[in-house]
Amino acid sequence: MLSFGRTRTQPRSNRSMSLGGMDFSDPKRKNNVVGKILLAASLTAVCIIMLKQSPTFNSPSPFSLREDGVIHVLVTGGAGYIGSHAALRLLKDGYRVTIVDNLSRGNLGAVKVLQELFPEPGRLQFIYADLGEPKTVNSIFSQNAFDAVMHFAAVAYVGESTVYPLKYYHNITSNTLVVLESMAANDVKTLIYSSTCATYGEPEKMPITEDTPQVPINPYGKAKKMAEDIILDFSKNSDMAIMILRYFNVIGSDPDGRLGEAPRPELREHGRISGACFDAARGIVAGLKVKGTDYKTHDGTCIRDYIDVTDLVDAHVKALEKAVPGKVGIYNVGTGMGRSVKEFVHACKKATGVDIKVDYLPRRPGDYAEVFSDPSKINRELNWTAQYTDLQKSLQVAWRWQKSHQNGYGSPLVMAS
Repeated sequence: MLSFGRTRTQPRSNRSMSLGGMDFSDPKRKNNVVGKILLAASLTAVCIIMLKQSPTFNSPSPFSLREDGVIHVLVTGGAGYIGSHAALRLLKDGYRVTIVDNLSRGNLGAVKVLQELFPEPGRLQFIYADLGEPKTVNSIFSQNAFDAVMHFAAVAYVGESTVYPLKYYHNITSNTLVVLESMAANDVKTLIYSSTCATYGEPEKMPITEDTPQVPINPYGKAKKMAEDIILDFSKNSDMAIMILRYFNVIGSDPDGRLGEAPRPELREHGRISGACFDAARGIVAGLKVKGTDYKTHDGTCIRDYIDVTDLVDAHVKALEKAVPGKVGIYNVGTGMGRSVKEFVHACKKATGVDIKVDYLPRRPGDYAEVFSDPSKINRELNWTAQYTDLQKSLQVAWRWQKSHQNGYGSPLVMAS
């Protein structure tokens, strides 16, 4: 006969009972729980002791230390077009680099390229931050042992500046003041400032020298000049080594194809002419819009001095190498050759192999007829001369990157996820 009864393995008195809503627990089970807690606490304590004995526990970041023979450069805006190329050159030359960027105009993809090229500890770090937040900026300076700052971070479109002037004064002038205050508070002694030929406005005489009067005619140029004035006023009672580089129209990209220019699609209307040419060549836009054909130039279009980004970065490195405490150096960075917009378009057609459709439109607000540099001072004092002066070849290099990066570096949000 089958038994459906249950054999008890322990007396009923050893089980928890509930009387009147009150639980009476098994004392042996309670002791087991306490024992497990004590064991876990003991193991945790042992692990902490072992970790503390490890040489890597609580060891300071190499970016917070100064090392003999290692120069640590903060590159603001280092995820942007020019800043990323500068970071690449600095890393190639053995500098330690920290990039600070809020990615409003920069590309995290460019930073990832640099991280893949220089994965060694203590070479490159990226900090996502906004220079418009003084407490954050000062914290970054206090936690890192910077030897120098290359300050690129800025919005930089002439046309856009006429539409959103306050944005430009805040982003350029105010943020430069924040950086300078943090440098002073944390005893960082060298500043390489990225300025622009737009501070000169529309001079009566060409070429432009460093002594040409600065009379900017658009908010971009005015904001940069204000930032320069702040730096120069500060320098009068400081032993900081300061270099101000006023450069002209930047084109090109890394000759080895690792980096390029990838502006936000919504900024195409305000962007550089090279980007507009490439967009037209790729069919992203119906054609190239040339704004202004009635300027007092040989063909009616604006004349500009186009400087290759590789040359521009070389000028920054030479400025860093030759910066002198207590001194301010101001230099134009250009080729000394003016080319018209029509000449530029012709070179772009040759570089891309595409017969780009061109629409000629009225002038863009804030533009000036003719601007090109006299680079003799930087040639003489910094031993710098532009090497990449063939307009078509510079555009061909940039075009190769554009063709192989149809979506630029990809969406920053996708990159960051």
